[in-house]
Amino acid sequence: MEIGVLALQGAFIEHEQALQRIGVEAREVRLPEHLEGLDGLIIPGGESTTIGKLAVQYGLMEPIRAMAAGKLLWGTCAGMIFMAKDVGRDQPLLGLMDVTVQRNAFGRQVDSFETDLDVPAIITPENERPFHAIFIRAPFIESVGAGVDVLAALSNGAIVAARQGRLLATSFHPELAYDDRFHRYFVSLAV
Repeated sequence: MEIGVLALQGAFIEHEQALQRIGVEAREVRLPEHLEGLDGLIIPGGESTTIGKLAVQYGLMEPIRAMAAGKLLWGTCAGMIFMAKDVGRDQPLLGLMDVTVQRNAFGRQVDSFETDLDVPAIITPENERPFHAIFIRAPFIESVGAGVDVLAALSNGAIVAARQGRLLATSFHPELAYDDRFHRYFVSLAV
């Protein structure tokens, strides 16, 4: 299996390292031809407007949309924003997941935080503990459409992880947690 990591901006190296730790080959994606032969793509955290503008500039919008029709796609933080159908403002979006996302939902950089989340989808007999999630100027999902499963929410009800078929979105940064369960879960969606 080979998973691409969109390497235009943001925390792409950490995703590559997490994939390598679980035995999955990782490829940096910067141009449409880099998508060829991949089993999936991770769109990392960073700055969603910048990622969107660069994806437009490098001709990646339609190739990523086409890839998502049959392959795995995961957006973390800014990647989740980029995958959403609606973010309440004008910016380049893939519009793939039937979710409405609020950008910077928890405040500024200084308001970033960490918390433990109960995520039944990633629990294994070997590891039943909560997932330690790192939120950095994070968005959250305000609403989900039909066919979208909520995987995790904060105690206040804010949705922070969701799945729609082979599409996965997290508002936090699993690649920074040194817990590869979300990467393993993502790869398992290919089966």
